Amino acid sequence: MKKLVILQVLLASHSSGLAAQDPVHMGAGPHDVAAFVQRLESLREEASIPGLSVAVVKDQAIVLAAGLGYADIENGVPATAETAYDVASLAKPLSAVVALRLMETGVLDLDVPMVGYSDWGDFCTDFSEQPSIFARDLRCQPADHTLRHLLSHTATGTAGIRFSYNPVLYSWASRPIMAAADASFSNLVEEHVFMPAGMGTSARKHRDLPLREDLSQRLAPPYQVDSAGTILRAPNLSPQGDGAAGGVVTTVLDLARFDIAFDQGTLVSAESRAEMMAPTMSGSGEVLPYGLGWFVQEYQGYTLVWHSGWWEDAYSALYLKMPALDLSFILLANSEGIWWDNPLDRAEVQRSEFVQAFLQTFAGQ
Repeated sequence: MKKLVILQVLLASHSSGLAAQDPVHMGAGPHDVAAFVQRLESLREEASIPGLSVAVVKDQAIVLAAGLGYADIENGVPATAETAYDVASLAKPLSAVVALRLMETGVLDLDVPMVGYSDWGDFCTDFSEQPSIFARDLRCQPADHTLRHLLSHTATGTAGIRFSYNPVLYSWASRPIMAAADASFSNLVEEHVFMPAGMGTSARKHRDLPLREDLSQRLAPPYQVDSAGTILRAPNLSPQGDGAAGGVVTTVLDLARFDIAFDQGTLVSAESRAEMMAPTMSGSGEVLPYGLGWFVQEYQGYTLVWHSGWWEDAYSALYLKMPALDLSFILLANSEGIWWDNPLDRAEVQRSEFVQAFLQTFAGQ
């Protein structure tokens, strides 16, 4: 890994009257990294984000890792590159790695109708009758939904025809995966993602799996912003099951380790990696904006592969890859301030001001 140098940056939050000092690790290069960090700090203040952690990976080496603001306002704990966050839907690419790895070893077939090894039929019927926006237009007959449909968000309407982001169905994908592997989903993520990627400060949690103590101490508590602009500690978050759509607590440094292991072929083969990051082709031949666990879009001559995470009034996250430049950007926050309200049927990461700052600094956009 490239040698990192340390730049001390004094960061002040004018909106909240807070100040913090945190080392910014950066590698030598042609980019004005200090100006980029200051731009992130300005965006953090504008969005009233208490704490923000960032990492940039270039050529499979970490060239920037930093924390801005506060992980814990009440106790004066600054955010750092080692601060842990609940990354919400940013867990999806990690979950997809598990599915592809099991496919490679012959344990799982992404294209077999799920009714053959799960209770999909009953769930589909019950869920399709719910008032949730994610149940809208869910058709359970013919019973031909596959794991690929769930992991590519092409399960609503006629399966495989159109893209509609659906975290409920993605979360349910853990069930047939667990049935095929005869293991809990959290154990599968530990075995096939955390351990081989060296993600020692990452863990899964759900209603039956408490967060381990060392990460509980690192975890930035969530905050929300009220109508007057005041930053408040968020209420306790609702418990979740052992699903594929979320449940991961991690740091930007560990996600950078995941990024490097993913690109180096440690987690899945080059063929599986390419399949995950390729846009899905619909049954009618249309290019859709999602692969397997990743949004995929073209922007100003580049393919952008990315995922966001959003837990309303609690956490937000962003992970962007530019494969042509061997470049990745990871951003985690203890409020929803990173989120830019991406549509459910499109990929529009360029609308994020954080992404624009990154592209202007590192990709010359």
